[in-house]
Amino acid sequence: MSEPIESPPRLVLTGITKRYPSVVANESVDLTVRRGEIHALMGENGAGKSTLMKIVYGVVRPDAGYIRWEGRYETIASPAQARRMGIGMVFQHFSLFETLTVAQNIALALDTRMSNAVLATRISEVSERYGLPIDPHRLVHSMSVGERQRVEIVRCLLQEPKLLIMDEPTSVLTPQAVRVLFHTLRNLAAEGCSILYISHKLDEIRELCDRATVLRGGKVSGTAIPREETNDSLARLMIGSELAECRLEPNKTGEVMLAVRELTQAAADPFGTSLADVCLDVRAGEILGIAGVSGNGQKELLAALSGETLTAAGSIELGGRPAGQLNPAARRALGLTFVPEERMGRGAVPPMSLASNALLTGARNGMVRNGLVRTDSMREFARDVIARFNVKCGDERSVASSLSGGNLQKYIVGRETLLKPKVMIVAQPTWGVDVGAAQLIRQALIDLRDQGVALLVVSEELDELFIVSDRLCVLARGRLSPPVRLADTSVEQIGLWMSGQFGAQAGEEATHAAA
Repeated sequence: MSEPIESPPRLVLTGITKRYPSVVANESVDLTVRRGEIHALMGENGAGKSTLMKIVYGVVRPDAGYIRWEGRYETIASPAQARRMGIGMVFQHFSLFETLTVAQNIALALDTRMSNAVLATRISEVSERYGLPIDPHRLVHSMSVGERQRVEIVRCLLQEPKLLIMDEPTSVLTPQAVRVLFHTLRNLAAEGCSILYISHKLDEIRELCDRATVLRGGKVSGTAIPREETNDSLARLMIGSELAECRLEPNKTGEVMLAVRELTQAAADPFGTSLADVCLDVRAGEILGIAGVSGNGQKELLAALSGETLTAAGSIELGGRPAGQLNPAARRALGLTFVPEERMGRGAVPPMSLASNALLTGARNGMVRNGLVRTDSMREFARDVIARFNVKCGDERSVASSLSGGNLQKYIVGRETLLKPKVMIVAQPTWGVDVGAAQLIRQALIDLRDQGVALLVVSEELDELFIVSDRLCVLARGRLSPPVRLADTSVEQIGLWMSGQFGAQAGEEATHAAA
Protein backbone atom coordinates (compact mmCIF):
# COMPACT_ATOMS: atom_id res chain seq x y z
CA MET A 1 0.00 0.00 0.00
CA SER A 2 1.50 3.33 -1.02
CA GLU A 3 2.12 6.09 1.49
CA PRO A 4 -0.40 8.97 1.37
CA ILE A 5 0.95 12.06 -0.35
CA GLU A 6 1.32 14.85 2.21
CA SER A 7 -0.50 18.03 1.25
CA PRO A 8 1.71 21.07 0.65
CA PRO A 9 1.71 23.86 3.24
CA ARG A 10 -1.12 26.31 2.87
CA LEU A 11 1.18 29.34 2.62
CA VAL A 12 4.91 29.66 2.01
CA LEU A 13 6.68 33.03 1.87
CA THR A 14 10.26 33.06 0.54
CA GLY A 15 12.59 36.06 0.64
CA ILE A 16 9.80 38.63 0.96
CA THR A 17 11.23 42.15 0.90
CA LYS A 18 9.42 45.51 1.03
CA ARG A 19 11.23 48.86 1.10
CA TYR A 20 9.83 52.34 1.67
CA PRO A 21 11.73 55.61 1.23
CA SER A 22 12.61 55.92 4.92
CA VAL A 23 12.52 52.31 6.12
CA VAL A 24 12.91 48.66 5.11
CA ALA A 25 9.67 47.13 6.38
CA ASN A 26 10.51 43.51 5.46
CA GLU A 27 13.86 42.03 4.46
CA SER A 28 14.18 38.47 3.09
CA VAL A 29 11.37 37.11 5.26
CA ASP A 30 10.63 33.36 5.10
CA LEU A 31 7.43 32.00 6.65
CA THR A 32 5.52 28.71 6.34
CA VAL A 33 1.97 28.13 7.56
CA ARG A 34 0.57 24.59 7.55
CA ARG A 35 -3.01 23.51 7.05
CA GLY A 36 -5.03 23.65 10.26
CA GLU A 37 -2.23 25.45 12.11
CA ILE A 38 -2.54 28.49 14.37
CA HIS A 39 0.71 30.34 13.69
CA ALA A 40 1.75 33.40 15.68
CA LEU A 41 3.59 36.31 14.10
CA MET A 42 5.37 38.27 16.81
CA GLY A 43 7.50 41.40 17.03
CA GLU A 44 7.77 44.91 18.38
CA ASN A 45 5.71 47.76 16.97
CA GLY A 46 7.23 48.63 13.63
CA ALA A 47 8.89 45.21 13.21
CA GLY A 48 7.09 44.68 9.88
CA LYS A 49 4.28 42.31 10.90
CA SER A 50 1.37 44.31 9.47
CA THR A 51 3.25 45.05 6.23
CA LEU A 52 3.96 41.34 5.75
CA MET A 53 0.32 40.46 6.28
CA LYS A 54 -0.82 43.19 3.89
CA ILE A 55 1.43 41.58 1.27
CA VAL A 56 -0.28 38.23 1.84
CA TYR A 57 -3.70 39.90 1.62
CA GLY A 58 -2.86 41.77 -1.59
CA VAL A 59 -2.93 45.28 -0.13
CA VAL A 60 0.81 45.79 -0.67
CA ARG A 61 3.05 44.40 -3.44
CA PRO A 62 6.47 43.09 -2.36
CA ASP A 63 9.64 44.37 -4.00
CA ALA A 64 11.19 40.90 -3.97
CA GLY A 65 10.37 37.33 -2.95
CA TYR A 66 7.81 34.66 -3.76
CA ILE A 67 4.44 33.49 -2.43
CA ARG A 68 3.27 29.90 -2.74
CA TRP A 69 -0.38 29.17 -1.98
CA GLU A 70 -1.29 25.50 -1.56
CA GLY A 71 1.78 24.54 -3.57
CA ARG A 72 1.29 27.04 -6.42
CA TYR A 73 3.28 30.22 -7.01
CA GLU A 74 0.91 33.19 -6.85
CA THR A 75 1.01 36.94 -7.34
CA ILE A 76 -1.68 38.38 -5.09
CA ALA A 77 -2.64 41.64 -6.75
CA SER A 78 -5.60 42.73 -4.63
CA PRO A 79 -7.68 41.91 -1.54
CA ALA A 80 -10.48 40.75 -3.86
CA GLN A 81 -8.14 38.16 -5.36
CA ALA A 82 -6.97 37.15 -1.87
CA ARG A 83 -10.57 36.61 -0.79
CA ARG A 84 -11.29 34.50 -3.90
CA MET A 85 -8.27 32.36 -3.00
CA GLY A 86 -9.68 31.91 0.50
CA ILE A 87 -7.64 34.46 2.47
CA GLY A 88 -9.45 36.66 4.99
CA MET A 89 -7.97 39.37 7.21
CA VAL A 90 -9.10 41.20 10.33
CA PHE A 91 -7.13 44.46 10.41
CA GLN A 92 -5.86 46.17 13.56
CA HIS A 93 -7.07 49.53 12.27
CA PHE A 94 -10.71 49.32 11.32
CA SER A 95 -11.75 49.69 7.69
CA LEU A 96 -15.37 50.64 8.30
CA PHE A 97 -17.52 53.46 6.94
CA GLU A 98 -18.94 55.21 10.00
CA THR A 99 -22.10 56.53 8.30
CA LEU A 100 -23.18 53.06 7.11
CA THR A 101 -24.80 50.25 9.07
CA VAL A 102 -23.05 47.04 10.08
CA ALA A 103 -24.83 45.12 7.29
CA GLN A 104 -23.93 47.73 4.67
CA ASN A 105 -20.26 47.65 5.69
CA ILE A 106 -20.16 43.87 5.52
CA ALA A 107 -21.95 43.84 2.14
CA LEU A 108 -19.14 45.95 0.66
CA ALA A 109 -16.58 43.27 1.54
CA LEU A 110 -18.54 40.30 0.21
CA ASP A 111 -17.87 38.98 -3.27
CA THR A 112 -21.34 37.44 -3.55
CA ARG A 113 -24.54 39.43 -3.57
CA MET A 114 -27.44 38.72 -1.26
CA SER A 115 -30.51 40.62 -0.15
CA ASN A 116 -30.33 42.91 2.87
CA ALA A 117 -32.71 40.67 4.80
CA VAL A 118 -30.70 37.51 4.09
CA LEU A 119 -27.42 39.24 4.93
CA ALA A 120 -28.81 40.63 8.20
CA THR A 121 -29.96 37.14 9.16
CA ARG A 122 -26.55 35.65 8.32
CA ILE A 123 -24.77 38.35 10.35
CA SER A 124 -26.98 37.66 13.36
CA GLU A 125 -26.47 33.89 13.05
CA VAL A 126 -22.69 34.06 12.72
CA SER A 127 -22.25 36.70 15.42
CA GLU A 128 -24.35 34.71 17.89
CA ARG A 129 -22.64 31.45 16.98
CA TYR A 130 -19.22 32.90 17.72
CA GLY A 131 -20.27 34.85 20.80
CA LEU A 132 -19.71 38.28 19.22
CA PRO A 133 -23.22 39.77 19.20
CA ILE A 134 -23.82 42.76 16.92
CA ASP A 135 -26.95 44.42 15.55
CA PRO A 136 -26.75 44.33 11.72
CA HIS A 137 -28.88 47.49 11.45
CA ARG A 138 -26.78 49.63 13.78
CA LEU A 139 -24.78 52.58 12.42
CA VAL A 140 -21.03 52.12 12.90
CA HIS A 141 -20.41 55.67 14.18
CA SER A 142 -22.50 54.86 17.24
CA MET A 143 -20.36 51.87 18.20
CA SER A 144 -17.47 51.64 20.63
CA VAL A 145 -14.03 50.42 19.57
CA GLY A 146 -14.74 46.96 20.97
CA GLU A 147 -18.02 46.70 19.10
CA ARG A 148 -16.36 47.76 15.84
CA GLN A 149 -13.79 45.03 16.34
CA ARG A 150 -16.63 42.51 16.49
CA VAL A 151 -17.88 43.77 13.13
CA GLU A 152 -14.44 43.25 11.58
CA ILE A 153 -14.20 39.70 12.91
CA VAL A 154 -17.74 38.70 11.87
CA ARG A 155 -17.24 40.23 8.42
CA CYS A 156 -14.21 38.02 7.93
CA LEU A 157 -15.83 34.84 9.30
CA LEU A 158 -18.76 35.23 6.88
CA GLN A 159 -16.31 34.56 4.02
CA GLU A 160 -15.41 31.09 5.40
CA PRO A 161 -11.67 31.57 4.72
CA LYS A 162 -9.01 28.87 4.28
CA LEU A 163 -6.43 31.23 5.83
CA LEU A 164 -7.57 33.69 8.45
CA ILE A 165 -5.19 36.55 9.29
CA MET A 166 -5.93 38.24 12.61
CA ASP A 167 -4.06 41.44 13.52
CA GLU A 168 -4.52 42.13 17.25
CA PRO A 169 -8.07 40.68 17.28
CA THR A 170 -8.50 40.71 21.07
CA SER A 171 -7.15 44.22 21.74
CA VAL A 172 -10.54 45.53 22.82
CA LEU A 173 -12.43 42.31 23.60
CA THR A 174 -13.45 41.30 27.10
CA PRO A 175 -11.90 38.24 28.77
CA GLN A 176 -15.17 36.38 28.25
CA ALA A 177 -15.28 37.27 24.54
CA VAL A 178 -11.63 36.20 24.18
CA ARG A 179 -12.47 32.75 25.55
CA VAL A 180 -15.29 32.40 23.03
CA LEU A 181 -13.06 33.61 20.19
CA PHE A 182 -10.32 31.12 21.13
CA HIS A 183 -12.87 28.30 21.11
CA THR A 184 -13.98 29.44 17.67
CA LEU A 185 -10.42 29.62 16.32
CA ARG A 186 -9.59 26.14 17.62
CA ASN A 187 -12.71 24.77 15.93
CA LEU A 188 -11.79 26.52 12.68
CA ALA A 189 -8.27 25.07 12.85
CA ALA A 190 -9.66 21.58 13.54
CA GLU A 191 -11.73 21.94 10.37
CA GLY A 192 -8.55 22.68 8.38
CA CYS A 193 -8.53 26.49 8.40
CA SER A 194 -5.06 27.97 8.87
CA ILE A 195 -4.75 31.00 11.13
CA LEU A 196 -2.02 33.65 11.18
CA TYR A 197 -2.31 35.35 14.55
CA ILE A 198 -0.64 38.68 15.36
CA SER A 199 -0.74 39.65 19.02
CA HIS A 200 1.41 41.31 21.67
CA LYS A 201 -0.33 39.35 24.43
CA LEU A 202 2.18 36.64 25.28
CA ASP A 203 -0.22 34.64 27.43
CA GLU A 204 -2.61 34.41 24.48
CA ILE A 205 0.11 33.24 22.11
CA ARG A 206 1.35 30.57 24.54
CA GLU A 207 -2.20 29.30 25.10
CA LEU A 208 -3.49 29.40 21.53
CA CYS A 209 -0.69 29.07 18.96
CA ASP A 210 1.10 25.99 17.64
CA ARG A 211 4.20 27.77 16.30
CA ALA A 212 5.55 31.31 16.24
CA THR A 213 7.76 33.34 13.92
CA VAL A 214 9.41 36.43 15.41
CA LEU A 215 10.30 39.57 13.44
CA ARG A 216 12.76 42.20 14.62
CA GLY A 217 13.63 45.19 12.45
CA GLY A 218 11.87 43.63 9.46
CA LYS A 219 13.87 40.38 9.59
CA VAL A 220 13.08 36.96 11.04
CA SER A 221 14.93 36.82 14.35
CA GLY A 222 13.75 33.38 15.45
CA THR A 223 11.02 30.77 15.67
CA ALA A 224 9.49 29.07 18.68
CA ILE A 225 6.87 26.64 19.92
CA PRO A 226 5.01 29.04 22.27
CA ARG A 227 3.73 26.49 24.77
CA GLU A 228 7.34 25.46 25.45
CA GLU A 229 8.38 29.07 26.18
CA THR A 230 7.83 31.50 29.04
CA ASN A 231 6.61 35.07 28.72
CA ASP A 232 10.13 36.26 29.50
CA SER A 233 11.76 34.09 26.84
CA LEU A 234 9.23 35.18 24.21
CA ALA A 235 9.77 38.82 25.20
CA ARG A 236 13.52 38.39 24.76
CA LEU A 237 12.96 37.02 21.26
CA MET A 238 10.81 40.05 20.44
CA ILE A 239 12.79 42.92 21.94
CA GLY A 240 16.24 41.40 22.35
CA SER A 241 16.49 42.17 26.07
CA GLU A 242 14.89 41.52 29.43
CA LEU A 243 11.47 43.06 30.04
CA ALA A 244 11.40 45.81 32.67
CA GLU A 245 8.83 45.44 35.41
CA CYS A 246 6.41 48.18 36.43
CA ARG A 247 6.21 48.84 40.15
CA LEU A 248 3.37 50.64 41.87
CA GLU A 249 4.49 51.64 45.35
CA PRO A 250 2.16 53.24 47.92
CA ASN A 251 1.85 56.95 47.31
CA LYS A 252 0.60 59.88 49.37
CA THR A 253 -2.47 61.40 47.75
CA GLY A 254 -3.48 65.04 47.77
CA GLU A 255 -6.64 67.03 47.12
CA VAL A 256 -9.46 65.89 44.86
CA MET A 257 -8.59 67.09 41.33
CA LEU A 258 -11.47 65.49 39.40
CA ALA A 259 -14.88 65.27 41.03
CA VAL A 260 -17.98 63.92 39.32
CA ARG A 261 -21.32 64.06 41.09
CA GLU A 262 -24.57 62.38 39.96
CA LEU A 263 -23.66 62.66 36.29
CA THR A 264 -26.67 61.62 34.25
CA GLN A 265 -26.35 61.84 30.49
CA ALA A 266 -28.64 60.50 27.79
CA ALA A 267 -26.79 58.75 24.97
CA ALA A 268 -26.46 60.88 21.84
CA ASP A 269 -27.62 58.02 19.61
CA PRO A 270 -30.26 55.30 20.04
CA PHE A 271 -27.66 52.54 20.27
CA GLY A 272 -25.50 54.22 22.92
CA THR A 273 -25.57 53.70 26.68
CA SER A 274 -26.93 56.47 28.88
CA LEU A 275 -25.08 57.36 32.07
CA ALA A 276 -27.00 57.27 35.35
CA ASP A 277 -25.89 58.93 38.59
CA VAL A 278 -22.15 58.47 38.00
CA CYS A 279 -20.05 59.65 40.95
CA LEU A 280 -16.28 59.50 41.28
CA ASP A 281 -13.30 61.30 42.82
CA VAL A 282 -9.70 61.20 41.62
CA ARG A 283 -7.08 62.71 43.92
CA ALA A 284 -3.69 64.14 43.10
CA GLY A 285 -1.16 61.34 43.21
CA GLU A 286 -3.48 58.42 42.44
CA ILE A 287 -4.67 56.34 39.50
CA LEU A 288 -8.33 55.40 39.46
CA GLY A 289 -8.99 52.55 37.03
CA ILE A 290 -12.35 51.94 35.38
CA ALA A 291 -13.03 48.43 34.10
CA GLY A 292 -15.99 47.31 32.02
CA VAL A 293 -17.22 45.47 28.96
CA SER A 294 -17.07 47.58 25.80
CA GLY A 295 -20.32 49.41 25.08
CA ASN A 296 -21.41 49.93 28.70
CA GLY A 297 -21.07 53.70 28.71
CA GLN A 298 -17.31 54.19 28.36
CA LYS A 299 -17.72 56.24 25.19
CA GLU A 300 -20.34 58.48 26.81
CA LEU A 301 -18.36 58.91 30.05
CA LEU A 302 -15.18 59.87 28.20
CA ALA A 303 -17.08 62.38 26.07
CA ALA A 304 -18.60 63.95 29.18
CA LEU A 305 -15.28 64.17 31.03
CA SER A 306 -13.25 65.47 28.08
CA GLY A 307 -15.80 68.19 27.23
CA GLU A 308 -16.97 66.72 23.92
CA THR A 309 -20.47 66.70 25.42
CA LEU A 310 -21.59 69.19 28.06
CA THR A 311 -23.09 68.04 31.33
CA ALA A 312 -26.86 67.62 31.18
CA ALA A 313 -27.45 66.70 34.82
CA GLY A 314 -24.99 66.48 37.68
CA SER A 315 -21.62 68.19 37.96
CA ILE A 316 -17.97 67.88 36.96
CA GLU A 317 -15.20 69.80 38.73
CA LEU A 318 -11.53 70.13 37.77
CA GLY A 319 -9.28 71.31 40.56
CA GLY A 320 -12.33 72.51 42.48
CA ARG A 321 -13.66 74.60 39.59
CA PRO A 322 -16.95 73.82 37.78
CA ALA A 323 -16.17 72.35 34.36
CA GLY A 324 -19.35 70.61 33.24
CA GLN A 325 -20.27 73.41 30.81
CA LEU A 326 -16.74 74.01 29.51
CA ASN A 327 -15.58 72.86 26.08
CA PRO A 328 -12.45 70.69 25.65
CA ALA A 329 -10.12 73.68 25.14
CA ALA A 330 -11.34 75.35 28.33
CA ARG A 331 -10.89 72.13 30.29
CA ARG A 332 -7.37 71.79 28.94
CA ALA A 333 -6.70 75.32 30.18
CA LEU A 334 -7.55 74.00 33.68
CA GLY A 335 -4.88 71.31 33.37
CA LEU A 336 -6.71 68.39 31.74
CA THR A 337 -5.08 66.19 29.10
CA PHE A 338 -6.83 63.34 27.30
CA VAL A 339 -5.80 60.21 25.39
CA PRO A 340 -8.85 58.93 23.42
CA GLU A 341 -9.34 55.26 22.56
CA GLU A 342 -9.31 55.98 18.81
CA ARG A 343 -5.77 57.10 18.10
CA MET A 344 -6.16 57.54 14.34
CA GLY A 345 -8.56 60.39 13.60
CA ARG A 346 -9.26 61.48 17.17
CA GLY A 347 -5.90 61.15 18.89
CA ALA A 348 -4.01 62.30 15.82
CA VAL A 349 -4.83 63.67 12.36
CA PRO A 350 -3.45 61.04 9.92
CA PRO A 351 -2.07 63.27 7.11
CA MET A 352 -0.46 65.81 9.47
CA SER A 353 3.12 65.60 10.72
CA LEU A 354 3.92 64.57 14.27
CA ALA A 355 5.04 68.14 14.98
CA SER A 356 1.73 69.56 13.74
CA ASN A 357 -0.16 66.97 15.76
CA ALA A 358 1.70 68.20 18.84
CA LEU A 359 0.41 71.70 18.15
CA LEU A 360 -3.22 70.54 18.15
CA THR A 361 -3.28 69.97 21.91
CA GLY A 362 -0.14 71.84 22.99
CA ALA A 363 -0.68 75.33 21.58
CA ARG A 364 -0.88 76.76 25.11
CA ASN A 365 2.41 75.14 26.09
CA GLY A 366 4.79 77.57 24.43
CA MET A 367 4.08 76.61 20.82
CA VAL A 368 2.12 79.79 20.01
CA ARG A 369 3.13 83.37 20.85
CA ASN A 370 1.11 86.46 19.99
CA GLY A 371 -1.08 84.38 17.72
CA LEU A 372 1.84 83.01 15.69
CA VAL A 373 3.01 79.39 15.65
CA ARG A 374 6.52 78.91 17.03
CA THR A 375 7.67 76.23 14.59
CA ASP A 376 10.96 75.58 16.37
CA SER A 377 9.22 74.99 19.72
CA MET A 378 6.65 72.74 18.07
CA ARG A 379 9.32 70.59 16.43
CA GLU A 380 11.47 70.49 19.56
CA PHE A 381 8.50 69.28 21.60
CA ALA A 382 7.75 66.55 19.04
CA ARG A 383 11.40 65.46 19.03
CA ASP A 384 11.33 65.27 22.82
CA VAL A 385 8.27 62.99 22.75
CA ILE A 386 9.86 60.79 20.07
CA ALA A 387 13.08 60.41 22.11
CA ARG A 388 11.52 59.88 25.53
CA PHE A 389 8.92 57.36 24.35
CA ASN A 390 11.13 55.56 21.84
CA VAL A 391 8.79 56.28 18.94
CA LYS A 392 10.03 54.58 15.78
CA CYS A 393 9.60 57.00 12.88
CA GLY A 394 11.64 59.07 10.43
CA ASP A 395 11.57 62.27 12.48
CA GLU A 396 9.09 64.89 13.72
CA ARG A 397 8.14 65.63 10.10
CA SER A 398 6.77 62.11 9.58
CA VAL A 399 3.02 62.05 9.05
CA ALA A 400 0.97 60.27 11.71
CA SER A 401 -0.43 57.74 9.24
CA SER A 402 3.10 56.48 8.45
CA LEU A 403 3.59 55.14 12.00
CA SER A 404 2.60 51.69 13.17
CA GLY A 405 -0.36 51.64 15.54
CA GLY A 406 1.77 51.02 18.61
CA ASN A 407 4.24 53.77 17.80
CA LEU A 408 1.45 56.27 17.20
CA GLN A 409 -0.04 55.27 20.55
CA LYS A 410 3.31 55.92 22.25
CA TYR A 411 3.49 59.31 20.58
CA ILE A 412 -0.02 60.36 21.67
CA VAL A 413 0.51 59.20 25.27
CA GLY A 414 3.88 60.94 25.31
CA ARG A 415 2.45 64.15 23.88
CA GLU A 416 -0.27 64.35 26.55
CA THR A 417 2.20 63.37 29.28
CA LEU A 418 4.73 66.08 28.41
CA LEU A 419 2.02 68.76 28.45
CA LYS A 420 2.40 68.66 32.26
CA PRO A 421 -1.20 67.85 33.19
CA LYS A 422 -2.87 68.20 36.55
CA VAL A 423 -5.51 65.67 35.55
CA MET A 424 -5.02 63.06 32.83
CA ILE A 425 -7.74 60.83 31.35
CA VAL A 426 -6.51 57.84 29.36
CA ALA A 427 -8.65 55.39 27.39
CA GLN A 428 -7.19 52.00 26.40
CA PRO A 429 -3.58 53.13 27.02
CA THR A 430 -1.85 50.06 25.56
CA TRP A 431 -4.29 48.95 22.87
CA GLY A 432 -2.29 47.17 20.15
CA VAL A 433 1.19 47.93 21.48
CA ASP A 434 3.97 45.41 22.07
CA VAL A 435 5.02 44.23 25.52
CA GLY A 436 7.99 46.58 25.74
CA ALA A 437 5.95 49.61 24.70
CA ALA A 438 3.14 48.62 27.05
CA GLN A 439 5.56 48.59 29.98
CA LEU A 440 6.94 51.97 28.91
CA ILE A 441 3.45 53.53 28.75
CA ARG A 442 2.32 52.03 32.04
CA GLN A 443 5.47 53.21 33.78
CA ALA A 444 4.95 56.70 32.35
CA LEU A 445 1.46 56.75 33.89
CA ILE A 446 2.83 55.57 37.24
CA ASP A 447 5.57 58.21 37.09
CA LEU A 448 2.95 60.93 36.49
CA ARG A 449 0.97 59.67 39.47
CA ASP A 450 4.12 59.81 41.62
CA GLN A 451 4.58 63.43 40.51
CA GLY A 452 1.16 64.31 41.93
CA VAL A 453 -1.00 64.06 38.80
CA ALA A 454 -4.54 62.66 39.13
CA LEU A 455 -5.12 59.94 36.53
CA LEU A 456 -8.30 58.24 35.37
CA VAL A 457 -7.55 55.13 33.26
CA VAL A 458 -10.35 53.41 31.34
CA SER A 459 -9.29 49.99 30.06
CA GLU A 460 -10.77 46.64 29.12
CA GLU A 461 -7.47 44.97 30.10
CA LEU A 462 -8.04 43.79 33.66
CA ASP A 463 -4.42 42.73 34.03
CA GLU A 464 -3.37 46.25 33.08
CA LEU A 465 -5.70 47.89 35.58
CA PHE A 466 -4.40 45.65 38.34
CA ILE A 467 -0.85 46.77 37.47
CA VAL A 468 -1.35 50.55 37.41
CA SER A 469 -4.39 51.35 39.58
CA ASP A 470 -4.58 52.41 43.21
CA ARG A 471 -8.37 52.03 43.23
CA LEU A 472 -10.76 50.39 40.81
CA CYS A 473 -14.35 50.94 39.65
CA VAL A 474 -16.52 49.07 37.16
CA LEU A 475 -18.82 50.69 34.59
CA ALA A 476 -21.78 48.47 33.68
CA ARG A 477 -24.94 49.54 31.83
CA GLY A 478 -24.12 53.18 32.36
CA ARG A 479 -23.72 52.88 36.13
CA LEU A 480 -20.45 53.11 38.03
CA SER A 481 -19.67 50.87 40.97
CA PRO A 482 -18.21 52.34 44.16
CA PRO A 483 -14.39 52.34 44.16
CA VAL A 484 -12.44 49.57 45.85
CA ARG A 485 -8.75 49.28 46.69
CA LEU A 486 -6.88 46.58 44.79
CA ALA A 487 -5.92 44.84 48.02
CA ASP A 488 -9.62 44.39 48.79
CA THR A 489 -10.71 42.83 45.50
CA SER A 490 -9.73 40.27 42.85
CA VAL A 491 -9.96 39.70 39.11
CA GLU A 492 -12.86 37.31 39.73
CA GLN A 493 -14.77 39.89 41.78
CA ILE A 494 -14.23 42.64 39.22
CA GLY A 495 -15.28 40.23 36.46
CA LEU A 496 -18.53 39.62 38.34
CA TRP A 497 -19.12 43.35 38.72
CA MET A 498 -18.56 43.80 34.97
CA SER A 499 -21.80 41.89 34.43
CA GLY A 500 -23.59 44.57 36.48
CA GLN A 501 -23.78 42.56 39.70
CA PHE A 502 -22.73 45.21 42.16
CA GLY A 503 -24.89 46.88 44.78
CA ALA A 504 -25.03 46.46 48.52
CA GLN A 505 -21.98 44.17 48.54
CA ALA A 506 -19.95 46.66 46.51
CA GLY A 507 -21.05 49.48 48.79
CA GLU A 508 -19.90 47.58 51.86
CA GLU A 509 -16.52 46.80 50.28
CA ALA A 510 -16.06 50.41 49.19
CA THR A 511 -16.86 51.64 52.69
CA HIS A 512 -14.27 49.24 54.07
CA ALA A 513 -11.72 50.37 51.45
CA ALA A 514 -12.20 54.04 52.33
CA ALA A 515 -11.89 53.42 56.07
